[in-house]
Amino acid sequence: MTRERLYLFDTTLRDGQQTPGIDFSVEDKIAIAKMLDEFGIDYVEGGYPGANPTDTAFFAEKRTRAAQFVAFGMTKRAGVSASNDPGLATLLQAKSDAVCYVAKSWDYHVRVALGCSNEENLDAIRASVEAARAAGKEAMVDCEHFFDGYKANPDYALACAKTAHDAGARWVVLCDTNGGTQPSEVREIVGKVIASGIPGENLGIHAHDDTGQAVANSLAAVEAGVRQVQGTLNGIGERCGNANLISIIPTLVLKPAFAERYETGITAEALSGISRLSRAFDELLNRAPEPQAPYVGHSAFATKAGIHASALIKEPATYEHVPPETVGNRRRVMVSDQGGKANFVSELKRRGIELPADTGRLDTLIAIVKEREAQGYAYEGADASFELLARRTLNAVPEFFRVNSFRCMVERRFDAIGNLKTVSEAIVKVEVDGEEKMSVAEGHGPVNALDIALRKDLGKFQQEIADLELADFKVRILNGGTEAITRVLIESRDSSGARWWTVGVSDNIIDASFQALMDSIVYKLMKNRDMAGLVAAE
Repeated sequence: MTRERLYLFDTTLRDGQQTPGIDFSVEDKIAIAKMLDEFGIDYVEGGYPGANPTDTAFFAEKRTRAAQFVAFGMTKRAGVSASNDPGLATLLQAKSDAVCYVAKSWDYHVRVALGCSNEENLDAIRASVEAARAAGKEAMVDCEHFFDGYKANPDYALACAKTAHDAGARWVVLCDTNGGTQPSEVREIVGKVIASGIPGENLGIHAHDDTGQAVANSLAAVEAGVRQVQGTLNGIGERCGNANLISIIPTLVLKPAFAERYETGITAEALSGISRLSRAFDELLNRAPEPQAPYVGHSAFATKAGIHASALIKEPATYEHVPPETVGNRRRVMVSDQGGKANFVSELKRRGIELPADTGRLDTLIAIVKEREAQGYAYEGADASFELLARRTLNAVPEFFRVNSFRCMVERRFDAIGNLKTVSEAIVKVEVDGEEKMSVAEGHGPVNALDIALRKDLGKFQQEIADLELADFKVRILNGGTEAITRVLIESRDSSGARWWTVGVSDNIIDASFQALMDSIVYKLMKNRDMAGLVAAE
């Protein structure tokens, strides 16, 4: 059976850039375009040349190798010919392979937003498509507000789509711009568009997520016959975002309902890198990945209940809808006070921790974890602290250094020019190979000062932690009152790209933070030795 080709269109650099708080530089855009191109996306829409200096500079040269590089812009203005419209000229002169026009397809918008007649709008669509083709570029038209327009005036919405198609547009894209259309409506309306004479092989879908259904609407459109799917990395976009290609692509490739009928051009090898792509994009945005993101999230293949873990060990398919490695993720059996022995055995094996012949020590570890979680520790979110606890209980962890004491002070004072400021200072006494070292540091708050002081001089281990940095710091108060118990979670990372989480719990927030900081450094030193052992073995 010959499968039909689906085409993937990414608009992260254009529609995604409209996300509040996101503003890509030219360098950011170049990096993201390269990521998308190497992954295997068919079309990369780079922005709106002429609308701002960044996009104009970005389109000074072609930024993709395999993917079609797409410039976005408006159709010509009413009352001006295509050859005399400066905006259209800038668009056509951009170093792109294709042009995607945005065109009104709701007569209400034609009247209110454009202030022209329905016929003038159709003429603008026709002339703009013809101009792009004459310039040697692939033409496509985003029919803005198509579904709302169709529900209000189906004849005119269809006329806009047909005008684009008849003028030679490779793609006529049906846009759910307000994000309020339901999947059943999408399926029905796409079917009617195809029945009107526009082939599905020339139709695309562009869905927004205002009802949380952008992915569902995109898949419904594919089922109804469209062959191009637009979306963004991690679903970024204005308001509630766009259809998330990171969720759509694995569904199209791995789920039989789609995979048996369609091919996307995304290889199995590329798909196994989609988790890395998602996380690399979040890293570029300087934001934490969504842990419960479908397919790629840290928790996407995690299980906490003991009965689930037991079944997973016997047969993973009992609780996994796809193998995690197909999307570059991994199975996580969480250790917590809700987990049984199967959870612990699975996690210890995954970490390469040798199970003791004496099962009593394993029982001791389980008891310690459950007791500590009753005190407020949360090992399911602190993998490094769990590994250190497990190794200390079952085997051993070297004592790289010993903290003999620490002191932290917060002082409010006037600086040299008379400004009132608050200063945090920390003193840490550390013993390495029998030699005590004292370090003093100031920081932006007591925890930052402690972190700097602790890592200021660790003797022979100093070089090993040079690339260690704290990526995130979270504090949670576990109970009320003035004697509240505080849990601190710290996320750390190093130059290898590895990330790990540590936890500390105390009725003193500084003490809890210091516990987590200590675990982070010890884990880093232990990890370095594990990696060195692997290299030596190879």
